[in-house]
Amino acid sequence: MRVPFLDLKKQNQLIREELDAAYTRVMDSGWFVTGKELEAFEQEFAAYSNTKYCIGVGNGLDALQLLLRAHGVGQNDEVIVPSNTFIATWLAVSQTGAKPIPVEPDITTHNINPVLIENAITSRTRAIMPVHLYGQPADMDSINSIADKHGLIVIEDAAQSQGALYKGRPSGSLGHAAGTSFYPGKNLGAYGDGGAVLTNDASIAEKVMQLRNYGSKVKYQHDIAGFNCRLDEMQAAFLRAKLRLLEQWNQRRKEVATLYTELLGGIEEITLPWINEGSESVWHLYVIRSKQRDALKEYLSSHGIDTVIHYPIPPHKQECYRGQYTESLQIAEQLAGEVLSLPMSPVLSDEEVHYVASAIRSFHERTTRKLHLQK
Repeated sequence: MRVPFLDLKKQNQLIREELDAAYTRVMDSGWFVTGKELEAFEQEFAAYSNTKYCIGVGNGLDALQLLLRAHGVGQNDEVIVPSNTFIATWLAVSQTGAKPIPVEPDITTHNINPVLIENAITSRTRAIMPVHLYGQPADMDSINSIADKHGLIVIEDAAQSQGALYKGRPSGSLGHAAGTSFYPGKNLGAYGDGGAVLTNDASIAEKVMQLRNYGSKVKYQHDIAGFNCRLDEMQAAFLRAKLRLLEQWNQRRKEVATLYTELLGGIEEITLPWINEGSESVWHLYVIRSKQRDALKEYLSSHGIDTVIHYPIPPHKQECYRGQYTESLQIAEQLAGEVLSLPMSPVLSDEEVHYVASAIRSFHERTTRKLHLQK
């Protein structure tokens, strides 16, 4: 059996008619940038996320960077970020001229550990940027409490968590503002790059709208040095079609995750995902840990099962940050050597999940037998 990591082609076929209608609607309109489709999507996604404003932008990195700039974060400032995340979280900070200050994750959830945040706060700290990694919200009550105590901004990196809940509240509505991504592989994915800012602050929404459009409020009048990072009409139309199915697709992801957990239970050599009480993950990823990760990945590949490592190199070890971070971030480095993301999507069948779990169990049974024979 062949099990792809994420079968977007199969998923797209489920809504082919809706996608074709969205395409035709935009083509017939003759309007392709900042038009009615974008306005409608922004209203619909804001309502879905329980925020007053949604501003569509070019990608998730743009969303985070523009939010930081709109809040006045810049040169010589510091922003607290997780040590374990995709590099875009860090790059958004760097692109404003501020410095990312890494804080290690909770080893059980892989999300930023609030207990360690206060030790990282200095007189230059302006913001905390938690990431809702793999689809599970970070411990936002603790993070917001620390931010309130120190007068800091909280900007959620919600790129992997569209539809996730924290104590009944949607991802994207849990801090001062949030940035999300519509990269094709996300739970709500476009057909190219895309992203959005979510906020309840009218002044921040207005500033982001200006920044995304060359710093302009009025055509050909540019009051600040802005950027060109707008979500186009076609992507907005496609996202509107997919948003209507997001809850259904997230529910299927939860069913897949539950089945994985049931089938993989009892294998001592692997660590299964942990979800904190009060959090409802949307299972953007199902990530296990194994000391034999590389051998397991190779074994699964030989059996037609695609897996991905999220992420093999922590940001502080990346070439672009060479020499800037000399401390050892042991938990992030440990996770980079152990994590393995299994196939996950709303179109993954129970049969495919059983096949993946069986292969993982077979690998560890063979490994155990091999060790016994060597003794």
